Amino acid sequence: MTRRDFLYNATLASAAAPAAHALQAALPLAGPVTVVRKVAEGDLRGTIEGNLQVFRGVPFAQPPVGPLRFRAPLPGLPWTGVRDATRFAPAAMQPGEDSVEQSEDCLCLNVWAPASGGVGGPYPVFVWVHGGGFTGGRSSEAQFAGSHFADAGVVCITVAYRLGVLGFLDVSPLLGEGYRGSANNGLRDVMAALSWVQRNVAAFGGDPARVTLGGESAGAKLSDLLLGTPSASGLFHQVISESGGAERIAPAATAADVGRGFGKAWTQKTQAPVGSLLTAPARELIDVQQRFTRDWPMHFPLRPELDGGLIPATPLTTLRDGAGRGKRILIGTNRDESALFLGPHPRKAVAAVDLGNMPLAQFGPLAQRYGALYPELSDEQREIRSVTAEEYWIPSLRVAEAAVQGGAEAFVYRLDYPGTDRYRGLAFHSYDLRFVWNSFGKDVPTTAQQQLAVQMHAAWIAFVQGRAPAAAGLPVWPRYDLATRATLLFNQLSVVVSDPSQAERKLWDGLLNA
Repeated sequence: MTRRDFLYNATLASAAAPAAHALQAALPLAGPVTVVRKVAEGDLRGTIEGNLQVFRGVPFAQPPVGPLRFRAPLPGLPWTGVRDATRFAPAAMQPGEDSVEQSEDCLCLNVWAPASGGVGGPYPVFVWVHGGGFTGGRSSEAQFAGSHFADAGVVCITVAYRLGVLGFLDVSPLLGEGYRGSANNGLRDVMAALSWVQRNVAAFGGDPARVTLGGESAGAKLSDLLLGTPSASGLFHQVISESGGAERIAPAATAADVGRGFGKAWTQKTQAPVGSLLTAPARELIDVQQRFTRDWPMHFPLRPELDGGLIPATPLTTLRDGAGRGKRILIGTNRDESALFLGPHPRKAVAAVDLGNMPLAQFGPLAQRYGALYPELSDEQREIRSVTAEEYWIPSLRVAEAAVQGGAEAFVYRLDYPGTDRYRGLAFHSYDLRFVWNSFGKDVPTTAQQQLAVQMHAAWIAFVQGRAPAAAGLPVWPRYDLATRATLLFNQLSVVVSDPSQAERKLWDGLLNA
């Protein structure tokens, strides 16, 4: 992870399940056991893996290639025969990740579900959006395998979306008014995936009336933005936001400036007119993107846009006005997020390149007050804490506050559990993922880490199932309100605290509140 880091009302008959099981029984024992499910576009062949059915690389929209480059996603087209869904699709185009297959044709999702095909269901659905600063990441990362959620009776779906200039660049200043709003194409991709879920998840035993949208980092920011997007309201019922916020959105004028800036970078680098953006190899666009994002004075120039159409007003405004009314949100951050980007021992003063939501001229005087606020911390610890607040903690609190004001129900957390080795004592950005997904990769967790993973994973499952987030060994987790601000602090001994770090929160009063 790097720092530069639609609704159809249709119910699919689950009567396809007996036929699929009959097919499965007729297969030879050698090789993978497969299963066929019927979705609106045609038949899909996935695999049976233990007690689960798994479908990989399932298209949820037409490939955004050729004349569809820089266009909003279109519903997928039907196919004939049985489409193979046993392999992951290529990742979205992005810098680096040379060992991972990439393609513009990336709008696919992956499904993990109980193999019963709806017996014992319908099951709640968890749709996961990966992070990566709107420029990186992929839905096929091993950590996001949905097996642990599916084992607990949840249909888990991970989705891809266009990244970088292909998903978050307003090209209308370059290519014409027909492309207005193109900076929201990545956001629209997630909506297209959610629409696919509404049409098709019943085929896998899922309940389209119980869909939780969730993500981490950029994925959480997209989820928070969609929580405040009125036209997305019917696509999901609750949100899980890990290290997110709804600040990462550009005014239309700013998005247009970014578009023009990329156009200038394109012509300088390629000596080709901006019209060639429509036909140039995707890799060439990404190569120019790297240079452009490095040189542009604003951090994260590629971001969704306040276009007055899909997003009619700032998401915090629409949330306060009731866009999330009746929904539930589980939202939180890690205490020392920015240590991942600044380093555990930052040796320089904060620069504009380190900030995602406000100008340095505004942040600087605020950061200077952290010395009096936290005299017990070192300069480098205060630097990590202040940038974490600007980038993640305060934006997440603003979402919780606006959602509650607008009639939603919120549960707020902070992960304080200390990291080890290079990040000793620091709960850095993305640290939460190993606990939520109960997946440590090649690392061997300690007993205490495994216990926390079991607890956080169980609490997330309880929330997805429509209950209050809870797990054995955790205190009762109250709903968040603006009077008590009850927050669950995950640690070796997890506790509920009213308004943690109150003095620091008040330091940010009136800021990041658009």
